Amino acid sequence: MDIAPNQSSTQFLSSEESAQVDAALLSSPEKFLTRLTISSLRILQHIAKEQEMRVEELTTKQIIAWFEKDAKLRREEGIEEAFLKW
Repeated sequence: MDIAPNQSSTQFLSSEESAQVDAALLSSPEKFLTRLTISSLRILQHIAKEQEMRVEELTTKQIIAWFEKDAKLRREEGIEEAFLKW
């Protein structure tokens, strides 16, 4: 399965990708972890793009700072302004 970094922030898996995960011979917990892994990768790709670096170069501090910034943006300007919409 290809990981498309250009997915919308409100949909981390396309309908096709979700169907591929459902069709895989995995248990329900494994399917959940697969979806979580893909979503996590997409968030890291977004953070790296904002920082103009590769995902592998991100530090824990940068990732935490990004989540804090996104949460602050959601609180102060509304959910539509934040990257994470859940």
